Amino acid sequence: MKTTKTSFKTTVVWNQINWKKIQRIVFKLQKRIHKAAQRGDVKAMRRLQKTLMKSWYAKLLATRQVTQDNQGKKTAGVDGVKSLGYAQRLELANNLGTNGKIKPTRRIWIPKRGTDEKRPLGIPVMADRANQALAKIALEPQWEAKFEPNSYGFRPGRAAHDAIEAIYLAIHCKSKYVLDADISKYFDNIDHQKLLSKLNTYPSMKRMIRNWLKAGFMDGQDIFLTEAGTPQGGVISPLLANIALHGMEEVIKEYANTLPTRRNYGKKQNRHALSLIRYADDFVIIHEDINVVLGAKTAIEGFFKDIGLELKPSKTRICHTFEEYEGEQPGFDFLGFNIRQFPVNDGVSARAPRSRKILGFQTIIQPSKKAVQRHYKAISDVIDSHKAAPQKVLIQKLNPIIQGWANYYSSVCSTDAFRDLNNMIYVKLTSWARYRHPNKGGKWVTEKYWTNVGGDNWVFGYTNPDTNERYILSKHTWTKIVRHTKVKGDASPFNGDFVYWGIRTGKSKEIPSLLAKTLHKQKGKCVNCGLTFTTEDQIELDHILPISLGGKRKFHNIQALHRHCHDQKTARDGSLSGSHDKGMFSEEPDEVKVSCPVLETSSTREGVA
Repeated sequence: MKTTKTSFKTTVVWNQINWKKIQRIVFKLQKRIHKAAQRGDVKAMRRLQKTLMKSWYAKLLATRQVTQDNQGKKTAGVDGVKSLGYAQRLELANNLGTNGKIKPTRRIWIPKRGTDEKRPLGIPVMADRANQALAKIALEPQWEAKFEPNSYGFRPGRAAHDAIEAIYLAIHCKSKYVLDADISKYFDNIDHQKLLSKLNTYPSMKRMIRNWLKAGFMDGQDIFLTEAGTPQGGVISPLLANIALHGMEEVIKEYANTLPTRRNYGKKQNRHALSLIRYADDFVIIHEDINVVLGAKTAIEGFFKDIGLELKPSKTRICHTFEEYEGEQPGFDFLGFNIRQFPVNDGVSARAPRSRKILGFQTIIQPSKKAVQRHYKAISDVIDSHKAAPQKVLIQKLNPIIQGWANYYSSVCSTDAFRDLNNMIYVKLTSWARYRHPNKGGKWVTEKYWTNVGGDNWVFGYTNPDTNERYILSKHTWTKIVRHTKVKGDASPFNGDFVYWGIRTGKSKEIPSLLAKTLHKQKGKCVNCGLTFTTEDQIELDHILPISLGGKRKFHNIQALHRHCHDQKTARDGSLSGSHDKGMFSEEPDEVKVSCPVLETSSTREGVA
């Protein structure tokens, strides 16, 4: 690591920092914090957290996260600071700590998906973002050792598919009642004092977090105080929100212990029969007895009232997985999936686990109707806005949308939805082609815009006669259906099991299939730094030899890199910043949580057929 003598205690040339060494040292400290929290050694845990907060290496990592890796690196707070250069990043890292002055957040409004409402975001200044990232580096290992096993939202190594699989395991052998609930204004109403009390950290950390919570926000030229809630848009906000909701499962288990004991079954069985599965502010409570579900609803409402929250009536319903209940149709939607049990014949029916009794139903999970409609509308909007664009451009715009959505739903019974979408897109593309050539016949249009791939004559695509490159539009049905394996209940990325987490990263439904194949080729490691990819890393696909320098869009010329490693490689090989080599894919964010992206890549994107 090259050093220079300046006013900094320890300073380096940013683009020559040995990030591999830094990440390993910081992770070792995080692992020790995690183990101390697991064994209940509070004294050792807090000592290690204070060491991490003062660590120059941790400050560098926090600075890199907010100035280089995060999508919001070009979004300014109230001070207008954004897109920092090398020297500015070093200066920012040097000034991090628990004693800095906190500035209010900048309020912006974004539309909520599927409604006319808008969601408020609070954008902190760059210095506060870096300090929040530093605090998260120290706090997250502690809380990952404490969080309940059926909490899946905004946690490293966990995803929506784990929550869906947990629901399947809870109902696939028995039909049950379900409380499907959502918390009203989840981020806006959390009681500050209750949150800080539950956080139970050392004084300087607690004081800094209190200042973030009380910093207020600026909406235009007006400044407002914040008496409750944690601002969406802050780096540490999802962690704080999860901490505020920690204990929901324990409340449900305590309620289950009050239930009368069944014949031949003890209280332990009652605790396991009542399930709570949560993803951020969405959760379900599942049990075969409607009275137990209603009692659990009352218990959880008491828990929410204590921390300043309440259920959202418009998004809270009770239903049954197999039968109609009080006018409610069987089944429910959760995270863009529809979960329901359908009557089937004995040959394919589910069976009771012990008696092997035929139950007469099968649990089917598939994309929800709203998710399909939103996806088709997104595709239609792209087609309508590219009526005059070349076929190649349209394919490059549509492929990431189709591949990302199909991959997200590739772990459930999506075959029918995929087939229907293929048909609807074909009709839409036919209209697009005929609009461009109103005087040509259907056969001419078909031969111009459709080609044969693997015996399928109805594939939208063409071959460039000059370069012989082929551009074809992906079909949903080309994505294979592969069951997702749920994360182990107590597993954490901070336990140091790189093999387990490396395998899960490569098999994640939240990354494109090409990226998954590339990770397998690279044995789950970044080519540039040699570190194993984790579930929290920002990963980008890159052309080994840039297209601008004569490279080909072929699998052998593709590699997977960390976003910051990609920046280093781009600077070395001389390819233009913002060229089509700078990140080839952008996936849709998941259907419900816009703040939890599937995979985002920086700069411009190009699909590779």
